[in-house]
Amino acid sequence: MQKDQLFTRRRALLAGVTAVGAVGTAGAFAVGSGGGPAPSAAPAPGPAAHRPLKPSAYRLQPLTGYGAPRDALRRPPVRSEPILRISGRGRVMMLTFDDGPDPRYTPDILDTLAEYGVRATFFVCGEMADYNRDLLSRMADEGHVVGNHTWSHPLLTRLTRRRIRTEMERTSEVVEQAYGEPPLWFRAPYGAWNRAAFQLGAELGMEPLAWTVDTLDWTTPGTGTIVERVEDGAAPGVVVLSHDAGGDRSQSVRALRRYLPELLDSGYHLTVPRRRFV
Repeated sequence: MQKDQLFTRRRALLAGVTAVGAVGTAGAFAVGSGGGPAPSAAPAPGPAAHRPLKPSAYRLQPLTGYGAPRDALRRPPVRSEPILRISGRGRVMMLTFDDGPDPRYTPDILDTLAEYGVRATFFVCGEMADYNRDLLSRMADEGHVVGNHTWSHPLLTRLTRRRIRTEMERTSEVVEQAYGEPPLWFRAPYGAWNRAAFQLGAELGMEPLAWTVDTLDWTTPGTGTIVERVEDGAAPGVVVLSHDAGGDRSQSVRALRRYLPELLDSGYHLTVPRRRFV
C-alpha cells in the first residue's frame, strides 16, 4: 500500500470512528490503581496545575522497570478496558505519538525530545516501521518506548480474530528486529477496542494503553490550538495523544517545541510507561 493512500484512508476512517474511540476509552483503568475506574477525560486542572515548580532532575528516568530482561516478563492480564492514566509520585505525565515513524516529522520530534532530555512513547504502525527501521533504532538508542499500533492501522472492530493477530504479530516482529526487543504496549487504531484485541494483545505480551488528553492534531487545528489543548489538559497522570505520521504533522512538530519546555518549567516529569507484572 502506498503511503499517501494509507494517509487518505486513515483520515476518512477517523471521521467516522471518533465516537467509537470515546466509548472505547471511557472508564479505563489507571496504571497501578488496583483496577479502579478512572475518568474518561482529564479533569479541569485547578490553580495548582499551573504553579511554576522546579523542573524534575529525572527527566530521562522511567517510573518503571521498563526494559526488564525478557525472560523476567510474564503474560499480562486480559483487560476489558485499556489503561488510561499513569501513576507515580509528583506531577508525572506521558507524551505519546501514533502512526509513525515518518521521516518527514519523526526526526524533528526526536530532536526536540533530545534537546530537553525527555523520553516519549511511540505507537508505530508496522508498515511505516518497516520502511524506517533506522528511526526505531534511534528511539532505542535515546531511551524511548516503542509500542504496537498494528501493521496497517485498520479498524479492529471490523476484522476477524485472525486478521487482528496478523496485524499485531507482524508489527511486533518488525519492532523486535529494529528496536531490539518486542513491544510491551499496544494501542488500537482510532481507540476502537474489542475483546479479541485485548485477548490477543495479552497473548503477545502487551498491555493496552489509551490516552487521557487528545490533541486532535490530525485535524490540523493550528499549532496554537494543539499547545492549548496540552497545557489545559496537563495534570498528574495524564497521557497525551499526538501523531508523528498519517498526514501533515508540521503543526504537531511546532507545538511540541512550544509546550514541552513550558511543561518542564511547570514542574512536570515526562516519563514512559512501566510494566506492573514483572
